[in-house]
Amino acid sequence: MNIGILSRNPNLYSTKRLVEACEDRGHEAEVIDHLRCTIVMEQNKPTIIYKGRSLDYFNAIVPRIGASVTFYGSAVVRQFEMMKVFTAVESQALIRSRDKLRSLQIMSRAGLGLPKTVFTNYSRDTDDILNAVGGAPVIIKLLEGTQGLGVVLADNRKSAASVIEAFHGLKARVIVQEFIKEAGGADIRAFVVDGEVVGAMKRQAKEGEFRSNLHRGGTSSVIKLSRKEKSAAIAAAKKMGLGVAGVDMLQSSRGPLILEVNSSPGLEGIENATGIDIAGKIVEYLERNSGRKSKIQKDKVNA
Repeated sequence: MNIGILSRNPNLYSTKRLVEACEDRGHEAEVIDHLRCTIVMEQNKPTIIYKGRSLDYFNAIVPRIGASVTFYGSAVVRQFEMMKVFTAVESQALIRSRDKLRSLQIMSRAGLGLPKTVFTNYSRDTDDILNAVGGAPVIIKLLEGTQGLGVVLADNRKSAASVIEAFHGLKARVIVQEFIKEAGGADIRAFVVDGEVVGAMKRQAKEGEFRSNLHRGGTSSVIKLSRKEKSAAIAAAKKMGLGVAGVDMLQSSRGPLILEVNSSPGLEGIENATGIDIAGKIVEYLERNSGRKSKIQKDKVNA
């Protein structure tokens, strides 16, 4: 097969591993900078031009679209879909996953465990907001934040009210979530490919830090998921319509709580922690489904 890796940086670990996994299985892999693609729309002939040539030879693509370029990146993925090219992550699922509020609403409707979360357009209702999530301490998150950026832990009601009002004063949209004390500054990343958990790791925040992101200095270790945790991860990816997903969860006294479903999860942390060839699992997914709909894409996502 000819496989396109949509990535702006061919030197990133995830990009290089996907290329290696393709080549190890006898496929041709090419890294395509999606921001340099030109989308051509014509009756019955959708085309993508890249460096003066038409990208009409791919059997499948793996989108690695950064959050800051979701709009154009998803448009390129959509164009490939119109060209009947199989994609590991569909354009609508990509857009859906990048909207944190919409994602939480979808998972709430699906009956999945979540931290209590509040979103409001009126900062003066801070008492009602804090009461709704069980009081301080609380986690306050920017809707557009990634990799732990734009996430604040407010220890008491006064500081929480100040942070919420400050964000709203800057016209920044935030959500407020209950603080899950028993998680102990750790979370779980489950990597789901085509409806199956192919690897999982536990990420522990460094001392004095509540964010467990590896980019923030957290450490990772392999973990065996419970049946409930595995089911929650698979259900979350399915409800978001994602064939490839990183599902972040907290361990709580009431079971697994979904934090986020990532449509472009990094491979370095999960492969190093588990020793599993996750990139190879993604390529196997393409092999099974190129030329036909995957079981993820067959499901109707009502969102």
